[in-house]
Amino acid sequence: MRIAVINPNTTVSMTGRIVAAATAAAGPETAIVGLQPLIGPEAIEGPFDGALSVPGLLKQILLAEVDGADAHIIACFDDTGLDAARALATKPVIGIGEASFHAVSLVAHSFCVVTTLSRSAPIIEDNIHRYGFSRRCRRIFASDIPVLDLEKPDSGAFERISEFIRQGVALGAEGVVLGCAGMAQFAADLQREHLLPVVDGVSAAVGLAEMLVRCRLAPSKRGAWAAPTRLGVLDSFADRQGQAP
Repeated sequence: MRIAVINPNTTVSMTGRIVAAATAAAGPETAIVGLQPLIGPEAIEGPFDGALSVPGLLKQILLAEVDGADAHIIACFDDTGLDAARALATKPVIGIGEASFHAVSLVAHSFCVVTTLSRSAPIIEDNIHRYGFSRRCRRIFASDIPVLDLEKPDSGAFERISEFIRQGVALGAEGVVLGCAGMAQFAADLQREHLLPVVDGVSAAVGLAEMLVRCRLAPSKRGAWAAPTRLGVLDSFADRQGQAP
């Protein structure tokens, strides 16, 4: 089985960490292929960055399909471009946000989310409502740690996330969702410290992608995710990737 894990931003080091988390979660017969756009934002921190990243993300999904991917994972917690990707792809496409909410709901009756910046919280809140998990989410906490700072040892990210988990537990949360792919490195240690399920979306998405491939399931092409009719626009964008503005 071959799963393409696409980091929609252009930061190579973050892609490497995401691929490491995905590989650790994958079964022995699953090959993880890490991809990222050639142009676009270096981090996705709100709706503007998300919109800028979508064309490059879609091009990577198209290339992964040609290369024989059996499934795709969008490694941005906002589920950036997820509907468009499912319309484009003939193979399963999993967003790590949606995967996280489904996974935590299987191991905890209620949960909280700890994400990065405050401007990301409304997107996550809208997604939780859309996916049907509003009644189970106690709160979304914004740590106000920029995405790329999660890589810095002196950022204090672990301690800050841990404090928000304590606040979530006080509000009745029985599980935790880490609201950024860059937080995957903290999941195991946070789970040991707080003695409750801590869900990393990358790992959850890998498990769901493997299941869908084994069950031979793919996006329905009736209705919302019908195949697009104007792929030429995407090809035109791809021709400009890597060129100077």
